[in-house]
Amino acid sequence: MEGSAIRLQGLRKEFGGTTAVAGVDLEIGDGEFFSMLGPSGSGKTTVLRMIAGFESPSSGTIELAGQEVTGLAPFERDVHTVFQDYALFPHMTVEQNVAYGLKIRKVPKAERLQQARKALADVRLEGFGKRRPSQLSGGQRQRVALARALVGRPRLLLLDEPLGALDLKLREQMQIELKALQREVGITFVFVTHDQEEALTMSDRIAVFNQGRIEQVGSPAEIYERPATAFVASFVGTSNLLDGDTAQRVVGGPGTFSIRPEKIRVLKESALADEPEHSTVTGTVAEVVYLGDATRFLVDLDGGGRLTALQQNLETSSEDVAAYRGTRVRLQWNRRHTVQVPDAR
Repeated sequence: MEGSAIRLQGLRKEFGGTTAVAGVDLEIGDGEFFSMLGPSGSGKTTVLRMIAGFESPSSGTIELAGQEVTGLAPFERDVHTVFQDYALFPHMTVEQNVAYGLKIRKVPKAERLQQARKALADVRLEGFGKRRPSQLSGGQRQRVALARALVGRPRLLLLDEPLGALDLKLREQMQIELKALQREVGITFVFVTHDQEEALTMSDRIAVFNQGRIEQVGSPAEIYERPATAFVASFVGTSNLLDGDTAQRVVGGPGTFSIRPEKIRVLKESALADEPEHSTVTGTVAEVVYLGDATRFLVDLDGGGRLTALQQNLETSSEDVAAYRGTRVRLQWNRRHTVQVPDAR
């Protein structure tokens, strides 16, 4: 990859007898917003900490902008890390917090204050410089942490679940703002999260981690629409995974297949099923779940197996959904939305 910001080769990390990272090869381009996504214990945060220099790999190499940094201390790498707890100094003003790193580097006072104010403007906190962290909301403290990280214009910004402490509405707002900020400053962002929607919303590319390994790397659309493994299909969003007899009966062949619930239409059993590009099955609605903007249908198929379908509530209300329980339905989806995956979870 031309213009690589990060290149990891054979990266491993063992803690005692436990393998946290089991041989990761990864390349991240300059200016990418790259997310490492996976459940707790999958190795994503350990990889981030090794890139930052907070952990030493058991084996393998780390290159940043073409320079091997595997043995370098954190302060010798052109990297800044933002953590979930923000790590702001409570006795300092916002402006002093942002300028602190510049002060350590002996940047003259006038210059560092000018840079700190510019960084605060970048994160839409003009006029907040004289406040203390305790006088700010969670979202504002997050912006201060970002300003402090960006003030020295590092080549690489690492973000370890930085939005995890925010409530849902603020987190969604910060996702949009963070991506816009990354585009504006042009710095490579590496973002660690266990939140699939967060990764899909912000990322140029995503690496999905599982048990210390990377299962798939790709764009959000590739990860969601064409999962490479059953784990990716089940972890990123919700997916129906069919194998064995159910796959043979529904898909018509052996193997493991993924079908996303929102791709499946719920029709009356009597609906016509003569469209050649569509798959169709019949069954009985076992349960319905009203989600506000959509309804989830759990349908027991004739002959065995179950599919979940998700239908937008264009007209349906919460009072309507209970009537679906026990009814006969036909499920239909375009065959191109049936994706074969190489292994079963």
